[in-house]
Amino acid sequence: MVRTPLTPEERLRGERLGLLLREARGARSMTEIAARAGISAETLRKIETGRAPTPAFFTVAALAGALGLSMDEILPRCSPEPAAVPLAG
Repeated sequence: MVRTPLTPEERLRGERLGLLLREARGARSMTEIAARAGISAETLRKIETGRAPTPAFFTVAALAGALGLSMDEILPRCSPEPAAVPLAG
């Protein structure tokens, strides 16, 4: 199976998600959070380091629950910055 290459935006979103998860995890171990979310520590490691920049929705939702984050907190922190739009006039 050949995967479509990721766009720069997808890579950036994955990096932002990884940073957010690392910050939210704090001093807690990867193993502890991964177990709470029902995923492997290796999967969490890949997400946090950006090696898995497009995890499944339910994986992100499970991690959010394990970390005490809401999906509403995650989306704006991981979305690309809005492009500068010139004002008409």
